[in-house]
Amino acid sequence: MKKDYYRIKTRRILALSLYCICLILLSACGSSPVNSPAGEPAAPVTQPADTPSEETAAAEDPKGTRDNTPKCLVPEAPGTATYGNDVVSIDASNINNGYLCVSYLGTCPKVKLQITGPDQITYTYDLYGQDYETFPLTSGDGTYSVGVYENISGTQYATTFYQELNVTLADPFLPFLYPNQYVNFTPDSEVVRKAEELAAPANTDLDVVSNIYNYVVGSISYDDVKAADLPNGYLSDVDETLRSGSGICLDYAALMAAMLRSQGIPTHLEVGYAKEAHHAWISTYVDEKGWINGMIEFDGTSWSILDPTYAANSREDSLRKFIGDGSNYTVKYVY
Repeated sequence: MKKDYYRIKTRRILALSLYCICLILLSACGSSPVNSPAGEPAAPVTQPADTPSEETAAAEDPKGTRDNTPKCLVPEAPGTATYGNDVVSIDASNINNGYLCVSYLGTCPKVKLQITGPDQITYTYDLYGQDYETFPLTSGDGTYSVGVYENISGTQYATTFYQELNVTLADPFLPFLYPNQYVNFTPDSEVVRKAEELAAPANTDLDVVSNIYNYVVGSISYDDVKAADLPNGYLSDVDETLRSGSGICLDYAALMAAMLRSQGIPTHLEVGYAKEAHHAWISTYVDEKGWINGMIEFDGTSWSILDPTYAANSREDSLRKFIGDGSNYTVKYVY
């Protein structure tokens, strides 16, 4: 993977965070299960009344100097390094590329996968069927423990299989370029084609980030009905979010992460808290500063708000006060 994919040359410091809740409704937010993060409702973002034609848009946005060809990395389970038993198959052939593939072959309707990395943070996932699913190894180099657990009754689970894996990443960016269960896309996904279109006028990776951000701000509105009745274990369908033009916090984050990854730009999907409110957002990589988290972006004199839901809220003074130095925000999981 060439490092050129990750370089964003800019004269200002950028920290892009996709905090998908409305500030004025923070107090209404309750706790959510780890596997079903949800943000607070926000004012919908509507499309402009006059949408330029494709011909006008092409004339206004000529092809940029940056290559916008999709750079989708495709997970594989070739079977060169496997572990398991009669009901579990773990393909660890590509753990050095930052992911593993797991398949559950049994009949239990509720099955959990847990991955604990060298940072001792445990990620819990649901396993949904016999097809291999992809899970990221986001804690860097070291020993990972992988466990599969079948539900016995209620909240009780029994260990079905356990394995430790030693991981040395070929590139630390790889876990945040491949698709996975939370950021799920393929080269044939609609979001990949849309990202290619949005990246066409770009000269730099920063232009791509800006174009995709502006598109999400103008095209996706918050789905209050969905947020009010969110099932446990909810996972985002990025193509459905694109088609419907609406979604919740996790949908915003997964959509933008998928688009940026498909253009070769390393992107975190992060789940955590702003004070007591459960959120999902993204962070992207800035070559000069590395991974930058927190809603902090300035040009040396003034603040900018780069968040789809917050962008629909005009209370920027309140936002700046709430954001502060970023200490209000806590990242718990990175996908």
